[in-house]
Order: sequence, then C-alpha cells, then structure tokens
Amino acid sequence: MGGRPSSGGDPAGSLMGRERDLARIGDFADQAAFQGGAFMLLGEAGVGKSALLDVAAARATAAGHRVLRASGAQFEAEVSFAGLHQVLSPLFASLPALSPAHERALSVALGLGEGAPPGQLLVANAALLLLRQAAVPRPLLVIVDDIAWLDRASAVVLGFVARRLTGSRVGLLAASRSGEESFFEYGGLPGYELQPLDERGAADLLKAHFPALAPRARQRLLADAQGNPLALLELPVALSDFQRVSGNTLPPVLPLSGRLQAVFAARIKDLPAATYDLLLLAVLDGTSDLDVLGNTDALAPAERARLIRIEQKLVFRHPLIGSAVVELSTNEQRRRAHRLLAVRLAGQRERRAWHLAEAAEGPDEKVAGLLQSVAHANLRRGDGVAAIAQLLRAAELSPAGIDRAGRLGEAAYLGSIVNGDLRDAPHLLERARRADSRGESLATAVGGTYHLLHGDGDVDSAHRLMAGAIEMLADPGDAHNKPLIEGLYTLLMVCFFGGRAELWEAFHRAIARLRPGPPELLDILGKTFSDPARLAPPVLDRLDAVIAGLNKEIVPARICRIGIAGSYVDRLGQCRDGLWRVVGHGRDGGAVTAAIEALFLLGNDAFLVGEWEEMEQVVEEGLMLCDKHGYRLLAWSGVYLKAMLAAARGQDDTATTLADQMTRWATPRRARAIQCYAWHVRTLVALARADFEEAYRQSAAISPAGVLASHVPHALRNITDLVEAAVRTGRQAEAAAHAAAVGQAGLAVISPRLAMATGASAAMVAPVGRYERLFEAALSTAGAERWPFERARLQLVYGERLRRDRATTEARAQLAAALDTFRSLDARPWVARAGTELRATGRSIRHGEATGMASLTPQQQEIARLAAAGLSNKQIGERLFLSPRTVANHLYQLFPKLGVASRAALRDALTTTPQEPPG
Repeated sequence: MGGRPSSGGDPAGSLMGRERDLARIGDFADQAAFQGGAFMLLGEAGVGKSALLDVAAARATAAGHRVLRASGAQFEAEVSFAGLHQVLSPLFASLPALSPAHERALSVALGLGEGAPPGQLLVANAALLLLRQAAVPRPLLVIVDDIAWLDRASAVVLGFVARRLTGSRVGLLAASRSGEESFFEYGGLPGYELQPLDERGAADLLKAHFPALAPRARQRLLADAQGNPLALLELPVALSDFQRVSGNTLPPVLPLSGRLQAVFAARIKDLPAATYDLLLLAVLDGTSDLDVLGNTDALAPAERARLIRIEQKLVFRHPLIGSAVVELSTNEQRRRAHRLLAVRLAGQRERRAWHLAEAAEGPDEKVAGLLQSVAHANLRRGDGVAAIAQLLRAAELSPAGIDRAGRLGEAAYLGSIVNGDLRDAPHLLERARRADSRGESLATAVGGTYHLLHGDGDVDSAHRLMAGAIEMLADPGDAHNKPLIEGLYTLLMVCFFGGRAELWEAFHRAIARLRPGPPELLDILGKTFSDPARLAPPVLDRLDAVIAGLNKEIVPARICRIGIAGSYVDRLGQCRDGLWRVVGHGRDGGAVTAAIEALFLLGNDAFLVGEWEEMEQVVEEGLMLCDKHGYRLLAWSGVYLKAMLAAARGQDDTATTLADQMTRWATPRRARAIQCYAWHVRTLVALARADFEEAYRQSAAISPAGVLASHVPHALRNITDLVEAAVRTGRQAEAAAHAAAVGQAGLAVISPRLAMATGASAAMVAPVGRYERLFEAALSTAGAERWPFERARLQLVYGERLRRDRATTEARAQLAAALDTFRSLDARPWVARAGTELRATGRSIRHGEATGMASLTPQQQEIARLAAAGLSNKQIGERLFLSPRTVANHLYQLFPKLGVASRAALRDALTTTPQEPPG
C-alpha cells in the first residue's frame, strides 16, 4: 500500500479498497489536463496519501503527461524557496523563455543567479508562467506531498499558483496531514479527506501482504490499525515469526501514533551505525539529495527494513520514520551531522549557515554574524519570516552584549513590521536589555520605539527614546549605518503622529548631518510628509521619479513609504499598482504592517477620487488586521476614513461617535495627527448640515485662519472648508487672510487638487465681477475632475453665490452638475443641499434625474465596459486590481443608472448611451 507501484501492469494494482479515491483523483487529473486546476488531498498520518499520489503520477505518465514531483521536508522548512526549487528544477532550462523580469525573479529567488531581491508576487507570477509554458506541448501534473512541511516562501508561492491554474493545462495535486498547520493556503480549493480503509479493504490489504498471519493475529492487527494502511503494513514487520503464526503474544494495544513511533524506533535501532548515520544526515539535510550523502552503499539495510526507497533520491516511506530517526539521536550525533553538512554545502551560503548554527555548542560570534547576514539577504528577497527566525538563532549564538541585544532588538522590530507580532515584542526587547546592561543598542531602541508608538500610542516617550538613541551614537552622521536609517524612518512616523512642529526638530537635525547625504527616499519623505506646504515643492520632481520606478520595487515597506511620501501631495493614484502588490503580499502571508498601511493609503485615494465602495472594503480589511495584530495607532487612520465616509453620506451619529473616539484616545497621548482627523470629520459633518459656525470652529483647530500651520500636513486637506465656513459666518477678514496665505504658499504647483483649492479660496473671497472668472478657472483646472467630491462642492458654492446674485441660468448649470455628482456618490446631505438650492432657482427636480454613463464614476464606466465585453467579475477585478466582491457591488450600483437589469443588457445600453472618457 505504501510503496510505489511496479512498472508492470495497472499502477493501482497494489492498492486495496481505494477504487473510489482513485476515481476522484483520476477525474481531477483528466480534467486538469484540459482546463487546469488544483486538488487537495488530506488525511491522517499513514492513511495512504502518498500511495495515491504514486498512482496518480504513474497514470499521468502513462497517459503521456509530464509529471513534476516534490515533497516537503520538516528539516528544510527554514530554507527559503527550497520546495519551489524541487518543483521547478526540471524546468530550469526553460527559464530563458520567460520575460527578463520573470527569469531574473526566479533565478534570484532559487539561488541560480545574482540580482536585486525579487518580490514574492513577482516570483509567484514567474513560477505560474513557467508552469503554464511547460504545459504547452503536453499536459503537466505537479504533485507535492507533505505540503505542510514546505518552507514558508515556497508554500505561499504555490498557494498563489494553485488559485490561478484554471484555463491552463497544469494540474496541482497536493497532500497534507489533516489538521497540520501550513503556510500553503488551501481553503476553497477542491479536494477531500482520505478516510481509513473500511473493514473489507483493511482485511484484503493485510491478507495480500501477510498471507501467513494467524487468524488471531490478523484480528488483533485489524482492530489496532483501525483501517490505517501504514499501521497495517508496518505493525506486522515488528512481530517475530512466532507471533505472526500464533497470534498469542502480540504487543499490547497502544495509541496509533505512539504505536507507529515505537515500530519505527525498533526497526531503526537494529540498523548498522553507518546506515543510521546516513539516515540522520538525510533527515537533517531535508533535500533527499543522494549526492549530499556521499557513499550510499550503507543504505541497503534501511531499504531491506522498508524504511526508505532509493530512486533518484532517498525517499522515506513515511515522514514518521524521519522523525523517529532524529528522536533516537544524541545531541552530539546531531551536531556531528550538521557539521558534516556544513562542509558539504559550502557553496550554499544560507544552508551552510543554518547547519553551522545547529552544530554550535555554545556562543559563536562568527557563526552568529554569518547567520545575521543570511537573515538580511532573506529580508531583501522578501522573506521576512525566515529572516526573523535566523536573527533569533543568531542572537542565541551571540555572546552577551551589544551584538546579542542588537539582534534581539532587530528581531522584535522585524517581527512587528513583518508578522504584525506586536505582542511578542516586549518579551524580545526585555531580553535585549538584559543582554547588554551597558546601554541600549540602536536596534533595540528602534524596536522599543516602534512598540511604544504602535502598541500604546505613547508619542512623547517614543520620541524621547528614538531621538535620544540617535543623539547618543558615536557617529550619528553615518548615512551607511542601516539601523540609524531605519531609526530615522521610525522617528519620522513618531513625529507625524505627534503632529507638533517641535518634535520634527530632532528629525531635521539628524537628516542634515548625514554624510554623504540622506538616502533619496528618506530625504523626500522627510519633506513631503512633514511640512508639505513649505518643503514639498522643491522635491516633487524627485518624488515623481521615485514613483515612476515603483514597478521595479519589491520591498513592501519601501513601496508603502513611497505611497506615504505622495499622500499629502496627491500622488497616491500613481502608487496604486504598487500598493495593491503590497496588499496581495500581505494576504499571501507576507508583511502584515505594510499591508495595513497600503490598505489605508488605497482607502485615502479611493475617498478623494470618489471610489467609495472600494474604500469601504479596503478600510474594513485594514481595520480587521489592526484588531487581529494589536495595531491601535494605525487603526485610527482607518477609523478616520470610515468616519469621513459616514459624514459625507449623512450618517452623522456614526461619524460623530468615531470622531469622539479619536479625540478621547489622542488627547492624553498628545497624538495631534489623530486629533486633526477628528476635527476634519466634525468639519465635514457641520458643513453638510450647513452649520457653518461649528464648521469654522473645527476647521480652525487644524490650522488657524490666515496660517498654514507648520508641520501640519492635514492643513492641506481642509483649505476650502475653512474659507467657506469663514465666509458663511461673516468672517470676511479671516477668509481673505487664509486665501491669501494659500496663494502665497504656492500650493497650486503641488497638484491639480491643491490648484483647484487655491483658486476656489480666492474665488470665495472675491467681489462681484471677479469671483465668476476665478471660480471658472478653478473648475477648469487640468486634472481637477479626478477629485469629484471636492469639485462638486466647489460647484455647489459657486452655484449658491450665483443664485444669490440672481444669475439664475448660470446657477442652475453649476448646481445641476453638483447634484449629479453627489447622487452618483450617494452623498445624501450634499444631494439635499444642492437640490434645495436648485429648486430655489425655480427648477423642479425628478428623483434619479442623472442617468447614463454621465452618472457613473470613472471606475464604474470601466467596469461597465469590461462586463459588456464578457469578462467575469474575477477577470475584471484582476485587471483593475479590485476584489470580485467590489466589482459585484459596482455592477449592482450601475445597473439602475444605465436602466438595465442584467449583464446581458449592458452592451446595448453602452451603444445607445453617450460615453464619456474616464476622469
């Protein structure tokens, strides 16, 4: 049952009681040969999964299909992309047929070449393309046994591939123990759980392999095995000849797992020492590569004992055998094996470092340093999880002192930003402090600052810790000091959330003394995110160049930092593709913190450009991750967006409650950025209700009238709010002062949105005879249509003033345009305001007046066109980087606007409706 079928006859001939199981797997393989797909086989240890995979492989080969096989190895789970290397190694000759980017990504990830570290998403896409390419001449079946024991990087890539095989001729057949935790995400994949054999099947299997068993022995074994094929085949091996034929002295009944371990242990102990040493070497190596073992002649006794099979590789007949081999070894035997493997793998830096670490008997700074360098290499490759494990092992090997403390601190920081594991950081940081009683290392300070900020939100303590650690450096100006640069990025975020100009002094001072100069992104971010009104204009060209290179960026944290740099200068739209890659990386088990940041950045952009349904979904996902991982500070960015949408849609109670929550949390922590969020929400609530006195009070709290507050980037988000509220409350001097301050700051050069806001502010305070031209110019700003909500609010203000000045016809045009936009956004209080003003001009309004393509947002127009072309929700989502659910929500919204009830009617509707280009 457990062995590979012989080459002659039916490959399923040795299997008993598995006809239905073979049929299900055969149906999958046949279907996959024409349309691709993945299938997951689960089952308890020893139930026969591997035997079924053997049959599937033999049948596929006999049918002329190509078969690739791999198996997870428990002791290779820390070696990044080891499993993917197994799967793809027969296809390496075809790598040059891929695009240069995909070839380079796979070559670097699999250790075949040098180059910039690839992103996991790029590696996954490259692997998918390579498999699809290999299946062109004939169908391809990929079989992966023990997939739960694959290294994390490989498991994530294969999980990505598994969901994208439909439409190809590639089948992925994977097996894993039931209940085994795995990085391979198989939820939703077709498959089933393999059950133990029924009574008849078990009896047939036992009789076929052990026909001489006495009836009593057979009955006992059937009862103890409980239908487990491995137990049925292996338990009799441990019996003496007398026990088999008499059945009177069988071993006592044990739990199945314990019984099997005992059987394996007994058989392993009887092996010659040379055979056992080779088995231990094979288990600890984890690759099944015979070349690593050297002389394999000594393996013959293990073959005769049915512990292993020798094919092109060494194959244990069951993973429990390998576990038993290790359990029976002494510490010295394991260290000796690891030392030997380190010598034989001298050309493979990562594996050599890991074996040296496992061979170490005590602190060894040389090995610790080597392991730390491997951790940094893995981090650059996008495998932060492996990097953390290697840093922790490096810390264990470090002599007590600054090096151990630094490695523990770095592991705490990386654990937070990669795994989102804030809760484990205090323990690691305390260990770091105990490791170095002389003082706190910079890496420990970075980790501590990050935890203080994102865990407790203690802005001032975090600022003191980080700024103090930087000032205490022997050389605080070394721009090549990586912990220092990471510390400055962390200090930057502390200063932002603190929202006070005095906090930024330490950051700007530290940046100014860096030699030979600050890193490009850090320098840009330090200007566009700190005080964009004053510092951003000179670096915008440099920022645009960095954004233009986003398609080449692979490190999630760096992509998010580029997005953050563009957030207050209205460049998030150009960062969307990169940010969606970060979200995908996080969903596949990558950097959690970066995924949260990317989701909220995408939510910011979606609110500003009027894609509010998408915004709701990304914000909810981000908030869920914050709650799961304990990111209390980051969560407020999502709460702010949720509250802004509630305010825009007239859900005043929800918006006010969320604003109150932000204020209560932020005030005692002196987190002024969060307070600005709350003031902005309350401003929008008040404006929607036409409560201009309250709107003025709240908006002036962000930045006083006539001043763009220093180092308060959020002041660029409520320029027109403050001017409108000042004008409507009779504060003409304050309104004029603020409009003048905005104009003098030269904000119009930063972005079309700010150019529109600058012109609108000047228009609102201009006298009759001048304001019309200024309003028209602001509305005609190139690119202003990208910001539909703000533009519609400007049209509303313009229309209101025209109506008061009795320019009725002109007022109607502006108010009607504003009303259409507000309706398309479902901004209900603004619909009411615009409707009231429009009726005051004497025009009657019919509910749902705006129809056709003009009533759709630009993204809805694109979705309508793609759906009319026959694309599915999933295909549309992949093209536009949206979830299928978001696409479905958009279609639900746009059907009534186009007057259709189904996708089938879309094409006719689009051919009869004037289509406008997307904004």
